[in-house]
Amino acid sequence: MAIAAVNKYAISIRLACVCLGISETCYRYQSKCNDENERIADWLLRLTQTHKRWGFGLCFDFLHNMKGYMVGIINVFIEFTGNWS
Repeated sequence: MAIAAVNKYAISIRLACVCLGISETCYRYQSKCNDENERIADWLLRLTQTHKRWGFGLCFDFLHNMKGYMVGIINVFIEFTGNWS
């Protein structure tokens, strides 16, 4: 939305971020899609299809402890839920 406001109304990035209540860091963020994220997403799909009663905590523990993925809980949460909220 901030990008659209900057382009459509020719306002500064700072003003668009203030109006929308986001930081300039958030405005400039570029996600880094790497192979590890794709492997985590694939594992999460397989785990949730195989173990339908498993929630986020069990899936994270399995990936972290059993498969040795040394990723942050936030990365797995974003892949698990599909968004950051």
